Amino acid sequence: MATLTKNPNVNKWVDEMISLCKPDKVVWIDGSEEQLDGLRAEAISTGEMIKLNEEKLPGCLYHRTLPNDVARVEDRTFICSRKEEDAGPTNNWCDPKEMYAKLTPMYDGVMKGRTMYIIPYSMGPIGSPLAKVGVEVTDSIYVVLNMAIMTRMGAQAFKNLGDESDDFVRGLHSKADVDPEKRYIVQFPEDNTIWSINSAYGGNVLLGKKCFALRIASFQGKNEGWMAEHMLILGIQKPNGEIKYVTAAFPSACGKTNLAMLIPPEGYTKRGYKVWTVGDDIAWLKPGPDGRLYAINPENGFFGVAPGTNEKSNYNALASTKRNTIFTNVAINNDDMTVWWEKLDKNPPVNATEWKGEKVNGPEYVAAGNKLAHPNSRFTAPAENCPCISPEFNNPQGVPISAIIFGGRRAKTAPLVYQSFNWQHGTFVGSIMASETTAAATGAVGVVRRDPMAMLPFCGYHMGDYWAHWLEMGKVLGDKAPKIFNVNWFRTDDNGDFIWPGYGDNMRVLDWIIDRCEGTVDAVETPIGYEPKPEDINVEGLDGITTETVADLLTVDKNLWREEAKGIEEFYKKFGAKLPKEMSDELKALEARLA
Repeated sequence: MATLTKNPNVNKWVDEMISLCKPDKVVWIDGSEEQLDGLRAEAISTGEMIKLNEEKLPGCLYHRTLPNDVARVEDRTFICSRKEEDAGPTNNWCDPKEMYAKLTPMYDGVMKGRTMYIIPYSMGPIGSPLAKVGVEVTDSIYVVLNMAIMTRMGAQAFKNLGDESDDFVRGLHSKADVDPEKRYIVQFPEDNTIWSINSAYGGNVLLGKKCFALRIASFQGKNEGWMAEHMLILGIQKPNGEIKYVTAAFPSACGKTNLAMLIPPEGYTKRGYKVWTVGDDIAWLKPGPDGRLYAINPENGFFGVAPGTNEKSNYNALASTKRNTIFTNVAINNDDMTVWWEKLDKNPPVNATEWKGEKVNGPEYVAAGNKLAHPNSRFTAPAENCPCISPEFNNPQGVPISAIIFGGRRAKTAPLVYQSFNWQHGTFVGSIMASETTAAATGAVGVVRRDPMAMLPFCGYHMGDYWAHWLEMGKVLGDKAPKIFNVNWFRTDDNGDFIWPGYGDNMRVLDWIIDRCEGTVDAVETPIGYEPKPEDINVEGLDGITTETVADLLTVDKNLWREEAKGIEEFYKKFGAKLPKEMSDELKALEARLA
């Protein structure tokens, strides 16, 4: 069997995986179109994938997963560090020896009668000093075809690794029996290893995504002096052609993809403003030779939630799905073999196949309160399809970051935008990030859920150590550190309606943020941070939003913030002795300013 690399570390590990899983056949994925075409044809012939309309959706495929396997499973996701305290209170932990002993028998012979695919891939542009290499072995063609979109996949990935290095992430995946009782997604940070079994759903099996790019990479970053963050990367081009880059972290359902692919309001477009997407989900950040912080998007595609994506909510995301895209668990319009999902438009197909595979009358099915597409149904689309993809997308050096933006969904507490006093205070602002639960989440509405830096499910080590690493990075960057902001698009009036229009109009807030980074606009000091003067947020062309409305959106209710401070104190208790002293100092300082 010809391998794709001379690297003895890779070949030895692959041999071990073959002897453990005992596949009938082994295929190295070289990344060639010819090989991928063969795999697509095979998946279509077995019914694992369905070919969609070649004229309307060229190169697009459809896939459905089992109803028990439709989302990431946080309760089955483990960080197996050697010491329990290194995993921290927000991760599930198990002793690595114990976990290997439990899982090894499950993998023993699991690929008998199946083909093992060996996927070399690069997270980040080939040749980038910020990129990292992974090898995933899997028994799923779905995984191969998705990894071809989401990563730089194939023989080229080994360029970064070379013939000697052992610095690659070892990913073992088998769909096995897709048994939810035996489903495990396990990270072994000290071993650079990820094992996933009994799932065939993207978030659990595309091991380059959250497993490597966040859980393993956050641990690598702490040890190697860089950061892996759950952040979009966006370039804002001004009329003079100058581009400023920002990253932003939001918990789910807070408009992250919409911001990543923002289309500026008409007034801005006419003046020559443009927005460029570098990434929609994950950023790897590292100090560059000039001491500034540079970011790459380690991914090569978008793994987006389909429902709610439409021409109005996110024109660019929808346009990204028009060719060479894999759709998972959406509905099919049988009349023309196209796809449909809730809020795509108001016309569910009459001759539909819903996401579990049942043929239904779409309008009747929806009228009876059913969903044609699963709420977490997905599209896997190549980044190059995006109309606003940045010309710097493949720049191996990354892009220099001027601002880091945090945000959440708060009805009353957080103002439209504020800036932290400095990097340490900004780390505090990120650590207290929270969203109020919406009706979409199970349980009570309006409950405050803290999700520091939007990393709670993805940090591969103790969150207290993670904040300490942020503080350390601030010292390294010094006065070249990006400025840190917090935004809240979700303030509501007394009827519970959103006050700020959001979507493209968020450009108006980004505009102020960039002006602050350039030092061209003043701010007002409040107990929580620096805020804009209301007249410095451009409301030209906005219906019903005046400078008075902005003033209202910027109010800081001290009573609400005193309550907030109590919630933060309670949350911080979780982290015990590992909570950096700087964080409790910042909390005390906030309480003092509120008093």
